[in-house]
Amino acid sequence: MHRVHIATFFTPGTPPVREESSESTANSLRELYAYPEDTPRPWIRVNFVSSIDGAVSVDGVSGALGTPADKLVFDTLRELADVVLVGAGTVRAENYGGVRVGAEGRRRRVESGMPEVPPIAVVSARAHLDPQSRLFTDTEVPPIVVTSSDADPARTRALADAGARIVTAGTGQVTGTSLISALDDLGLRRVLCEGGPSLFGQLTVDDAVDEVCLTTAPVLVGGTAGRVATSPHARTTAMTPAHILTDTDGTVLTRWVRLPRP
Repeated sequence: MHRVHIATFFTPGTPPVREESSESTANSLRELYAYPEDTPRPWIRVNFVSSIDGAVSVDGVSGALGTPADKLVFDTLRELADVVLVGAGTVRAENYGGVRVGAEGRRRRVESGMPEVPPIAVVSARAHLDPQSRLFTDTEVPPIVVTSSDADPARTRALADAGARIVTAGTGQVTGTSLISALDDLGLRRVLCEGGPSLFGQLTVDDAVDEVCLTTAPVLVGGTAGRVATSPHARTTAMTPAHILTDTDGTVLTRWVRLPRP
């Protein structure tokens, strides 16, 4: 069995360290990935994995790029979040079910004043989701569907009947601004966005991304897989590294935080 040994190559003001046990590594990761204490609005953290050559998936699924270290960070980020935010296309492609949190993670969440399991919030301007999918049938917590006022009422009604909480945020499309406002109204301030590329691209263009956690898997893929973020228009956002970690198998885990807005 692979044991994760993560070395901190860069953390501002901290010398490099190596953790020698899984538990101490997990504790260190929770500290390294802690959300800011006070923010003026929901903090949007995006998490992705890609290959060395930039592929975001293998045969359309990102899970094929996963490594033990990436899985450990993935679980840590979910444990720390108020909500897991996902685009509808990713829900369909990855066959999303509800978030799973282990017993210790549940205990830590409750002790910090959070519910045991965070909900998944799906962005779908047209409410184009299958009410019979795992998102609705394999979950402890009902999902939130963030949609627009132009969504088909029959679709939203079917999703509500399947247990979803329907939140209308905008007309025609769900922008970064309207999404942040909707999450804020729900009291969901520690946001973990798991994609997909279109949602990440929209949030980038709308200047809504506060942080990016990017895992580089130690593989080359080739093929036609796309980037982690795609959008019709480009927007440059200056970021700075909060830390750069590596596992002994070559996995590189980076956390980038945006520079203060002017």
